[in-house]
Amino acid sequence: MQTSENLDALPESARRVALMLRERGHAKPVVMLPETGKTSAEAAAGLGCEVAQIAKSILFRRREDDAPVLVIASGANRVDEKKVAAHVGEVGRADAKFVREKTGYAIGGVCPIGHATTPVTLIDADLFELESLWAAAGHPHAVFNLSPQELAVLTGAPVVDVALRSE
Repeated sequence: MQTSENLDALPESARRVALMLRERGHAKPVVMLPETGKTSAEAAAGLGCEVAQIAKSILFRRREDDAPVLVIASGANRVDEKKVAAHVGEVGRADAKFVREKTGYAIGGVCPIGHATTPVTLIDADLFELESLWAAAGHPHAVFNLSPQELAVLTGAPVVDVALRSE
């Protein structure tokens, strides 16, 4: 794994995230995984952590106004769209073009911060059961480490139950 001490070695989108994190006082570096971290399982395997510790960023499209809705969920959870809708209004899936246009990132590298269009954001409450999280840093191979509390401060987002639970 390569860290962001040398910002010039990072892909442009990951470099932007590293600089943004630094500006916001986040001291931990952006890490480049040798293999892709496009899925939570891939990222967890590359980092040697639990899948639950991956703070995956999933973008939805709010139906009433086409606004981007970002849900930052535990990698172990599926997101319950009905629970999301109860907080922000009815949502639908976002395609790759919408994700790139609204976030500035490709799917698999969507960072919780620094979006082209500021999204309505929700954080999965299950993330707060963990001490350490890993989130995408603007590129499918780039991640950064943070605590759930740091995630809440960086995003300013409410912490809610968004996990799909089996009855």
